[in-house]
Amino acid sequence: MNDAIRMTIDEVFDTTKELLLVQGFSENHANAIANTVTAAERDECRHHGLFRISFYVNSLLAGHASGTAEPTISDLAPGVIRIDAKRGFSPLALERGYAPLIERAKSQGVAVLAINNALSVSALWPETERLAEEGLCSFAFVSAAPYVAPAGGTKPLFGTNPMAFSWPRPGKYPLVFDQAASASARGEIQIRLRDGKPLEEGWAIGPDGKPTTDPREALAGAQLPFGGVKGSSIALMVELLAGPLVGDKLSFESGEDDKAGTGAPCGGELIIAIDPARCVEGGDRAAQLAHGELLFSAILEQEGTRLPSDRRYQARERTAEEGVMVPRSLYENLQSLKSGVKKINLQAYEGDHVLAKQSA
Repeated sequence: MNDAIRMTIDEVFDTTKELLLVQGFSENHANAIANTVTAAERDECRHHGLFRISFYVNSLLAGHASGTAEPTISDLAPGVIRIDAKRGFSPLALERGYAPLIERAKSQGVAVLAINNALSVSALWPETERLAEEGLCSFAFVSAAPYVAPAGGTKPLFGTNPMAFSWPRPGKYPLVFDQAASASARGEIQIRLRDGKPLEEGWAIGPDGKPTTDPREALAGAQLPFGGVKGSSIALMVELLAGPLVGDKLSFESGEDDKAGTGAPCGGELIIAIDPARCVEGGDRAAQLAHGELLFSAILEQEGTRLPSDRRYQARERTAEEGVMVPRSLYENLQSLKSGVKKINLQAYEGDHVLAKQSA
């Protein structure tokens, strides 16, 4: 990467936490967000790492998010837990929810965590990986802002609406996948705009409804679901699971709620945790997991295949030794925020609100 700064994983965490504290986040929020950002950089998921700092800060400075609200937990049923994030970012709400969700899943066999009023600009794999490390199989769903046109349409309506799944593996990293219902993540388009790179065919349409590979046109137009009608149906499912099912907003309602145009939607998240051993007679977890390994081995016998998340885990091992490379422009912005500068960042690649202002 040309004109980039190398940072260690510890430096990523320390820089993130320090600047969030300076910008007005509480210790609890700063620590939780820093953990999330650092995990993304560590695994080379760059569009959910330091790139997202401006989304956190802009949302706080615009009054769209709370940087101090403490999430509250309540029981809706023996196997259903609700957390009200009170317009704080999701990392702290998730930290508060893991312990009770794990306990309920292991005692009940299945448990659900419903998160309300949370701003989410992070990946979903950290929550499902965390649950798999406790021996649980899990799913996570979250909607977003209206970025994606339904199949056959030309106007943004759905969010990118990611979903994640995890499966525990004995003595190995869990199997985890995290994918959007859209053909690409929003952050990937924003990073390509920043780096001056075109999009792949089939990712987006421009404001005129015609296919485009121009990131700026795509951000002003609409993203497309993957697989046409099939991806559109999955996006619809996620809308319902992370919205009406948990009593929260649909993506287009989150977009209307973001009056400052921060690009950080406030809405719901649904997490389902399952104890595999409670799903078979006799609870033979070892046999269950070994059966799963049989499938993984059969996949890897075919040349050119890999398991989901393998690249992340390889990156994790590498960055622990080598650190991460951060674009100089982003690094300098981080240092500015850490020094106490409090202003909405106006770099065009860092938020959809900038694109809207430029075209106004």
